[in-house]
Amino acid sequence: MKKAAFFDIDGTILDHNNVIPQSTIEGIRQLQDNGNYAFICTGRSRAYVTNPALLELGFDGIVSGCGTMVEFHDEVLFYKKLDNALVGRTVAFLKEQDAPVIMEGRYRLYADALDFEGDPYVARLKQELGDTLLPITGTEAQWEVSKFSCTTKDADMELLKQRLSGDYELLIHDIPVMELVPRGCSKGTGILAVCEKLGIPVEDTYAFGDSANDLPMFAVAGNSIAMGNATALAKQKASYVTDPMHEDGIYHALEHFRLL
Repeated sequence: MKKAAFFDIDGTILDHNNVIPQSTIEGIRQLQDNGNYAFICTGRSRAYVTNPALLELGFDGIVSGCGTMVEFHDEVLFYKKLDNALVGRTVAFLKEQDAPVIMEGRYRLYADALDFEGDPYVARLKQELGDTLLPITGTEAQWEVSKFSCTTKDADMELLKQRLSGDYELLIHDIPVMELVPRGCSKGTGILAVCEKLGIPVEDTYAFGDSANDLPMFAVAGNSIAMGNATALAKQKASYVTDPMHEDGIYHALEHFRLL
């Protein structure tokens, strides 16, 4: 019986310098050579799953945008696009609350540069995405959005929760960042969609992650693996904690679960 492993990107496969450990590359290839499936399972929307070294690993599919898009090879199994009226209301509210926002979709990301002056993450997005990163203001006719990320350093978190929780799952990180995902979507629902498509029992799934948006896939997967560099909460919620990413954490975990 084939099994399926789901890998978060940032802090799990890829570090902040876009480096993938060689042991991770070897482990994922051996996993597939043994007849199992390997999926990306990321909070990044599909427009930001573009790193050539990552895609060249030859994953069987991609769960992106915290479950708002699910692909198996060249087939799109699911995609959730937010209504543009709701997008407009959400953006207006976040801007009013001093919560600079990035809109994320299947084809593009959107951010107003003035909201992120001096922010290295948005500078990195611009460098990596080029024309795929558009401003929010003035591009309303081009909006195609499946989720949001915002910084919350200067925002009233209780008010954000009160006003946004009706429409979104709120993923609150240890750093002052929050992701807004359409209700009913998560990395966990993405895993379930893959299991339904491929006929894989959920108990034969393995989820690798390191942070807040990985908790829904930890709750669903038969086996949840936190990286050694994961947040304390991710480690607490995982069924197994492996070594840090740069200490061959993925490879060692695949060995532990006899997937190699």
